[in-house]
Amino acid sequence: MLTYTTDRLWEEVVYVAYYLHWSANSVLDLEHPARRRVIEEIGRINKRLSASEDGPDA
Repeated sequence: MLTYTTDRLWEEVVYVAYYLHWSANSVLDLEHPARRRVIEEIGRINKRLSASEDGPDA
């Protein structure tokens, strides 16, 4: 079984809570694989938004 450092766990909680406006407890209620998937999806959305903001000439 893998364990996370407290700092890493808080980093994930804050990241998801910030972008989805969820409470820390809601994020902590997610199983680790589900939380990682949510983080990956947020990252993908951010990349797409950044690319579209840069425009075709960037």
